[in-house]
Order: sequence, then C-alpha cells, then structure tokens
Amino acid sequence: MTTDMMAASVEGDLRYLRLLARSFPTIADASTEIINLEAILNLPKGTEHFLSDLHGEDQAFDHVLRNASGAVKRKVNEIFSNTLRESEKKELCTLIYYPEEKLELIKSREQDLEDWYPVTLNQLVRVCRNVSSKYTRSKVRKALPKEFSYIIQELLHESSVEPNKSAYVDQIIRTIVSTGRADDFIIALCNLIQRLTIDLLHIIGDIYDRGPGAHLIMDILCDYHNFDIQWGNHDVLWMGAASGNLVSIANVIRMCLRFGNMATLEDGYGINLLPLATFAMEAYGDDPCALFIPKTKYADIEPDEKTIRLIAQMHKAITIIQFKLEGEIIRRRPEFDMDDRMLLHLIDLKRGTVRVNGKEYALRDTNWPTLDPKDPYRLSIEEEDLIHKIWHSFESSEKLKKHMRCFFRHGSMYQVCNSNLLFHASVPMNPDGTFKEVSILGKTYKGRALLDRVDQLIRTAYFKTGDQEEVEYASDYIWYLWGGKDSPLFDKSKMATFERAFIEDPETHKEEKGAYYALREREDICDKILDEFGVTGPHRHIINGHVPVRSNMGENPIKANGKMLVIDGGFSRPYHLETGIAGYTLVYHSRGFQLVQHEPFESRAKAIAEGLDIKSTTIVVELSSHRQMVKDTDKGAELRNQIKDLEKLLFAYRHGLIKEKE
Repeated sequence: MTTDMMAASVEGDLRYLRLLARSFPTIADASTEIINLEAILNLPKGTEHFLSDLHGEDQAFDHVLRNASGAVKRKVNEIFSNTLRESEKKELCTLIYYPEEKLELIKSREQDLEDWYPVTLNQLVRVCRNVSSKYTRSKVRKALPKEFSYIIQELLHESSVEPNKSAYVDQIIRTIVSTGRADDFIIALCNLIQRLTIDLLHIIGDIYDRGPGAHLIMDILCDYHNFDIQWGNHDVLWMGAASGNLVSIANVIRMCLRFGNMATLEDGYGINLLPLATFAMEAYGDDPCALFIPKTKYADIEPDEKTIRLIAQMHKAITIIQFKLEGEIIRRRPEFDMDDRMLLHLIDLKRGTVRVNGKEYALRDTNWPTLDPKDPYRLSIEEEDLIHKIWHSFESSEKLKKHMRCFFRHGSMYQVCNSNLLFHASVPMNPDGTFKEVSILGKTYKGRALLDRVDQLIRTAYFKTGDQEEVEYASDYIWYLWGGKDSPLFDKSKMATFERAFIEDPETHKEEKGAYYALREREDICDKILDEFGVTGPHRHIINGHVPVRSNMGENPIKANGKMLVIDGGFSRPYHLETGIAGYTLVYHSRGFQLVQHEPFESRAKAIAEGLDIKSTTIVVELSSHRQMVKDTDKGAELRNQIKDLEKLLFAYRHGLIKEKE
C-alpha cells in the first residue's frame, strides 16, 4: 500500500483507530503487538477434534476427551519410547486421564512414595512441555491454574538437563513433595495436559437421548475451554421441550422411557415423573403394555420386574398423549403437510384396526382407554392436568436453563471453520441436485438461507422475541424440525413412530431419506454445497453426523472423493451392533486429517483400576503437503486483519494524526 493510500485509509478509520489507541497508547505498544501477532502466525495450527451423535454416553465421551482420542497415549509413547516399560507408560497415561482417582489407587499400593513423586513429576513435566510446544507462552500461561502458575512456567521452560539449572529444577520438584503439594500439583499438570492436547472441540449434534448422561456431557461442555455445537434433531427436541412446547416435552419423555433412562430427566434436570407414574398406573393398571417394555439392556442399572412394568405403562401413556398433541399442531399448521401423521381418527377400536395410506392393518395393541372416538385428538381431563404438571417441571428446571443457555451461546445450525462446513444432518435438495425450496411463513428459503432462517426460528421459539405471529409459529416449528419432511435436521418422508409401535408390517415402518443423502456421495454436489456456504480453500470438506456409518458392512465414512466425512460411528450403545464400532473422532492437526475409530468403552472404573484404554484405530484421511500454520486458518485471517489495523495506528502516530499517551 502506498503512503497516499495508507493516509486515505487511516483518515477514514480515525474514529476506530482512536478507540484502538486506548489499548495500544504508544508506538512501542503497537509495534510489540505486531511483532507478537506476526510470530503467532508462524506457529503450528491447534488440533481440532470433531465428535458426533454422543447420545448421552457420558463416560465414553469423557474418556475420549481425557485421552484426546488416543493423542495422549501416542505422545507418551513418542517421548518415552524404550525408556519406560509398556506397563509404566499405561500407568502414566491413566494418571493423566484420571489423576484424582489414580493417585488414590497408587498411594494405597506404592511403598516408596518419596521416590515415586519426583520420578512421576518429571515425567509429567516432559509430557506437558511437549503438548504446550505449539502454543505461545502467553496462551499457555492463561491456561495455567493460578496457584501453580509460576512454578509450572519455570518447569516448562527450564530443563534439569541444563547444568546451570539442574539443581534449581530438582529443588523445585523436591520442595513440591516436601511441602505436601505433590498430589495437587500432579492433578493440575494432568488437567493442563488434557486441556492443551485439544485446542478446539466441535460437537456435530445429538448430545441427547438414548444414553443416561446427556446432562453430564453438558456439564463437561459448559466448563470446556473452547468448543462449538451444531444442533442435531435430538438436541432441538430438548430445546423445544425447554421452550415449553408440549409435543416436544412428550417426545423427550417417551424417548427416555423407551430406553429405560430416567437419569437425565430426574437426576439431571429434576423433572418430576411421579404424576405420570400415578396416571399410568390408574389408566393402564391391568394392561401389561407389552409393546412398550423399555430397552433396559442399554441402561446402566437393570430395573426389577415391577419397575419395568411401570416404565412400560408410563411409556404407553405418554406415547398416546404425544399422538394427540401432535394432531393439534398438524391441524393448526396445514402448511407443515403432515396430515399423514394424524392416524388416531383412522383407528377402529371395535375391529382393532387402523387405516394407513388407504390400507387397513390390525393393531398390535387394542387397549386405548383414554381415546375418545368422537374426538380422538382431545386430551382427557386427567391427561391435560398431567401434561401441564410436567410442563411446569421443565419450566422450573434451573439446570436445564443453564444447559440451554450454553446451547445457544455456543451452538448454531451450521458452522464454517478452517475450510470445513459442519452441520448435523442435511441441506434439503431435489433429486436433480438443486436446493429444495421450503416455505416458512409465506416466504421460500433454500440452501444456506434456509438454515439461517431455521436458526432464527429456534432462537425465537426459546427466547420469545419478535412479533406474536412469528413466536407462535416458531413454537410449533421447533417440533416440526424433529420429524418434518423438509426439516434439515430430519429430511425423511415421515417419522413412523405410530407404525413401529402398533403395526406389524415392516413396510409401514420405512422412512425414505431425502435426496441429499444419496447426492452427498457425489463430489460435484459437495462442491455445490460448499460454494453455497462460502467455504473456500484447496482442501475443503463437509462434516456430517446423524446417519450411523455401518463399518461392519463395509460402509466408508469418507465419501465424494474425500469432500464428505460422515462421523456418526455409533457412540450410543444401541448402535454398537449396527455399526460394529463405538464412535469416531475426526482429528484435524497441523499435518492433516485423521479419523480415529473407537471400540466400546468398558467403564471408567476399569480404566482407572486396570489401565484399560479405549482401543482405537487411526485412519489417515488426508495429509497436507506442508504443515498447517496459524496463518493458514480462520484465526490467522483475523490476526492479519488486526496487524493491518495496528499498522494503520502506527502510521497515525508517526504522522501526528493521533497523539501517543504516556
């Protein structure tokens, strides 16, 4: 840029530059910051981890974060290679993953702690030095626990191998032990190693449902240092429930009961299910509810026979209520085009049949004591009282409100990050590869504009902002996203909940996927979608979840010549047999992409006691010809813009347009 061009640019930005001068009041301050930012641009990019479809498997998720999808183990192997036995490396890894619990175990069996502490502290310092090497001292310093900040900095940047400093470093470690702070210091170091190994975490949707610990996953995320979420259909169902949508509430409860998982509802969010249990026992007391027996083999605790029967009765009760509530929205919103999901008025209780798509089918369950044939979608007085009690319980849950605030602060329908487009399920498309037009409140949207509009509506449904018509529409639409045929979070012909529950014929259970799921196999279609969302760069990708990849049947998660990566590998235990594995982690580090394929995680207790790590297989997806640096990332683009602004500020100082301040 010439001097004249710079002068014109600076004069146009003087108001902004005066604000910037408050942070950098002198030429020295601005120059120092430019030097710092230029240096950061030439560090290796931080490691990003992508996870999808966690479905309440909190222990497996927690372990994957603690071991950084196997990265911690690889680093320990690299650092200590032949200097430690395999059993010693395993012990060190387990200590890094679970420092508090492992310390208690070691102290109960270790005979010479005075010797063990210095050796272990030196090993941990070496690992910590390795994982912190790609960051600036400033960034590492901000991650340090305050009480040990100075000591850790000294240990990371001074070496006991250096003759002039060996006594100094050794004395620090001896004093940590002699003052009784070794345990606290080890815990702090291990947590720091975990934090520095993953720079940015992306969750590609579906934290909720099926597994018992979605609330525990949210507890971890709400305190995590750097993450984002792309909302999944199960997440939005919970967001709908938290916004007060009665149909979403009924669906959430039904899903929990189906998998015998009340922990998230009761223990996590304090949702009172006693009114539902009382109602179910009264309405279905003599009904075995055989079709509604929960899938308790996936629950952490196997309930007794009486509890299973009660859960089945509750499951049936809330399912019937759900169908009635859905009918209300479908009648109110003909534009949703979901009349085929209204089936209660097509039931003939005397004959025990239901008519679906013009064909009559026998019902597998003919006991419908709360169904009024004259008005089958009307809730009974007892059902209406029950659903409003449950609504109040959702409305009063402070923990749920906290987690929803986290969802909205860190979440969105999609994200573009470092030439990667992340979204959970689909972008609705026509069979010819064009973007499908979807009508919302009389206007049509497609492609990126559709996902942006849906994002707005989800926020409107929860925060109740905007005019009354939009708020009421959004409150219904947030449920539509769960099972509507043009929903980018569902994109199937129908949600066949009724048919799966009450009709034997498997043909009625089929849910045809939208055109997107077949088209995404094509590289030209992926390029079209990436262009639509403004994703640039020579190595750009779409990263999805939602549809489990059946690796045991030879299905490949890498599609469209590497442009599409589907990383739903079945974290959820009900999917383990279907996928043959127990989840994927996609890792994007400075040298390229790797897909880590996980085997089932046994338990936290075994991991601590026996050092049983998740067995993982790493697949190289794509390696870069040159190492990716910060300057190659979105963060690098931000830093370059900051440098340009600081250069303008320097020009303004040196030409007297802005005065330096002492």
